[in-house]
Order: sequence, then structure tokens, then C-alpha cells
Amino acid sequence: MITGIKGIRIRRAAAVAITSGAMLATGALTAAPAQAVTAPSIVAKGGYVMNNANAASLFTKAADTKRSTGSTTKIMTAKVVLAQSNLNLDAKVTIAKEYSDYVVRNNASQAHLIVGDKVTVRQLLYGLMLPSGCDAAYALADKYGTGSTRAKRVANFIGKMNTAAKSLGLTNTHFDSFDGIGNGNNYSTPRDLTKIASSAMKNSTFRTIVKTPHYTAKTVTKTGSIRTMPTWDNTNTLLSSYSGAIGVKTGSGPEAGACLVFAATRNGKTVIGTVLASTTYAQRATDATKLLNYGFAKLG
Repeated sequence: MITGIKGIRIRRAAAVAITSGAMLATGALTAAPAQAVTAPSIVAKGGYVMNNANAASLFTKAADTKRSTGSTTKIMTAKVVLAQSNLNLDAKVTIAKEYSDYVVRNNASQAHLIVGDKVTVRQLLYGLMLPSGCDAAYALADKYGTGSTRAKRVANFIGKMNTAAKSLGLTNTHFDSFDGIGNGNNYSTPRDLTKIASSAMKNSTFRTIVKTPHYTAKTVTKTGSIRTMPTWDNTNTLLSSYSGAIGVKTGSGPEAGACLVFAATRNGKTVIGTVLASTTYAQRATDATKLLNYGFAKLG
């Protein structure tokens, strides 16, 4: 028989050991390391990360504050195109002079499409998402908007972008442009942009495009010959710097700052998120890397 103070201590120790053993057996302690991860500090004014499998939030920083989105807008541009019924990715679009004039006029990022060339919709999507071509965005909006004039077609296409945002239940997002060169009313939030990207990533063509580091298009010239375009390089540096990176899209602008919508898959788990209004291209990648690492650590 165990008696006195010593006996009490032994019984307590045994009880603790049994309880700990039961918790380990049920896996109750396995979540502790994930919860103990320290949330990172990022330079970007807004940030959001979620588990792509169930949309569970993993990190928030001003996640619902509306901000200019720059070329991350083009995620929705691509999503709307890819949602068209009876979409033919091999359909050809003739590059109009206005697409070229537009990028020159706005000093915008471009795919350097050649006026008069016939370019497939698939190629335009690569030109949209890799070098962030505003000329490619214009061509797609003109192609897939409805109306008797180019202006009406573009306005209709932007309307489709807003309809798509509403269908995702997004209340802090509005588009007034097809490429992010807005007119004062083109905005979203880190949370909303992440949800747009997550939805777009359900499309296999979109997934293939945004994880492609380089793409060389062969277009058809006015005379019917084949033009090999200069290679388009993906502006998302995470594809080469972060193991498991699978997308998604960069953005920048005087008002937007340096933005990045990012995603990566490791051990069968996908983390997806957004940083808005970081300071430099290098810093947005650093911010995103911190958030990806944190997201995976939280998921365990």
C-alpha cells in the first residue's frame, strides 16, 4: 500500500502519464505544433492566405480592405474567358491596331502582339497571364464581349467580370477594366482575390497556364506565314524560387503597389493567398514566401 505525501505524488504522476498516453493515442496533441507557429510580419498593406481544400483562413492582414489590384485583375479576365460556353481555345483573333495603340498610350505591360497577326485564344491567355499583356487582355475582352462596337463589347465583358464576382459572393470587389488599368473604380481585397484565384484554379487550362515559366507562341501573319514570337516569361518569380509553387499572377501600379496572388502545393496540400500593396517586386515575393511557409506550417 502506498501512503503519505510520496504516495500522492506517485498517483498524480501515474494519472498524468495515463492522460498523456490517451491524448497521444487519440491524436489530441498532434495539433499543438501547428497552433504554436508564429504569424509572420509582412510589408504588404494587405494579405490573406487560405487552405485551398476548404477555404479555411490561415492568415489575415487587412484582408477585407478594398485596394487597387493592378494586373491581378487579369485572373478574372482569364476566368471569364474560360467560362464561355462552347469555348474554342484554337479560335483565332486578328490583332487590331487599337490593342497596340492602347498599351503604348497607357505605357502598359504587353505581350508585344503584332497588328494583323492571327493569334489563338489559347495563345492570348498565355500572353495575358505570363508577361501580363494588356494588349492580350484587350483582344480577349473585344472577342468575348457582346455589342455592335468595340467600346460596347469591352463594357459588356467587364460586366461579365462583375457578374462573376457577384456569383462568388464577393461584396468588396468591382471591376471597371479588363486589365487593371482602372478608372478609379477597380478594386478588390486580399480575401476576395484569393477566392477568385481559387475558383479559377478549378479550370485545368488556367492551372496549366499560370504554372508555365516560359511560352513561345507561333502566330499567323497577314501573308499567312508563321511568326515565332519572342518568348513570354512568367512574371511570377515564385515559380522558380519556391518549391511547389503553381501560380498565380503578379500585379503592380502607381496606386496598387506590388501585388501577388500566389499558390503552392506540398504533400498534397494547397495553400493559396494574396498580398496587396507591397513595396517592390522582390518584397512581394518575400511576403508571399513567408505566408506560404506559414500556411503550410499551420496545416502541419
